[in-house]
Amino acid sequence: MTLCLLMANVPSARNSLKLLSLAIALAVAPSVRADTTAINPIAGVVTEGTKVELIKDGFEGTEGPLALPDGSLIFTETRANRITQIAPDGSVHPFLDNTNGANGLAFNKQGEIVAVQVLKPQLGVIYPTNKAKNWVGEFEGKAFQRPNDLTINKRGGIYFTDIGVVPKEPNGEAARPGVFYLTPDGAIKRVISNIERPNGVILSADEKTLYVANTAGEYVLAYPVINDGRLGPAREFAKLGGYEKNEQGVLSSGADGLAIDNRGRLYVASNLGVQVFDAKGRALGTIALPQKPQNLAFAGKDKKTLYVVGRGAAYKIAVQTPGYLGRAK
Repeated sequence: MTLCLLMANVPSARNSLKLLSLAIALAVAPSVRADTTAINPIAGVVTEGTKVELIKDGFEGTEGPLALPDGSLIFTETRANRITQIAPDGSVHPFLDNTNGANGLAFNKQGEIVAVQVLKPQLGVIYPTNKAKNWVGEFEGKAFQRPNDLTINKRGGIYFTDIGVVPKEPNGEAARPGVFYLTPDGAIKRVISNIERPNGVILSADEKTLYVANTAGEYVLAYPVINDGRLGPAREFAKLGGYEKNEQGVLSSGADGLAIDNRGRLYVASNLGVQVFDAKGRALGTIALPQKPQNLAFAGKDKKTLYVVGRGAAYKIAVQTPGYLGRAK
């Protein structure tokens, strides 16, 4: 008390105290800004003047966003081996630790959270923790390499991607990328084997089409769903802008996570930001972000907030059309 009174009467000390207080406040404050980037309007998607709002950055890997019934959103911090929650008011909270490197997330028919996991590559339930189980970790006697994303149909069948590995040594393990289908009764099938780097995956609202993002390619691919998880021939559904050489000199669109809205539009995280396409694959526009996005999902009570995560940051964008209301993602 005496020290505070003395400092209050000394201008230089008072200024030093103000500077110290400001430094402490900046050090402990979350990295949050009201808005970061103005968006060009896209009819039916975002209006003139809409902003990309930075919720927070500094996360350790950002993937697997998924809407919860209470209007909040969870996403995976793969490198930190945890799942984090963003409440409807924008506050950030821990949700689950020790996730075995969970990446993509989805709900099954029982309301459990299913994840593809990368520390010990596998697919299974991770939440509630008392119901956690591993369903599958290999195909034809070989372990999965880096499972990435998944989508679950109404029957309980699961499509998921494995992007493979990039060999670090000349004689290192060869990449085995693929898209797999786990049937409701537990049988595992490889349904796509000719995509160089399959990444995001999602079913259309009517579940008649499976969309797959090829990070190494210029197109989002669409496959007709036949039955028993089988797929028909691929077609080039949406041509992505920003198809260019990455830091390693390899051609890449950066195509990653996918989401659909209630009008059948497809939203793609890519090199340019979030590219939006109509139900026929026609480009409608791009939502630019401060950093390249990795994945995205609609959330909130009315699902009219688009959350985007990538490169350690989480953003939200108010949209005109809600995300597809028939499932969590």
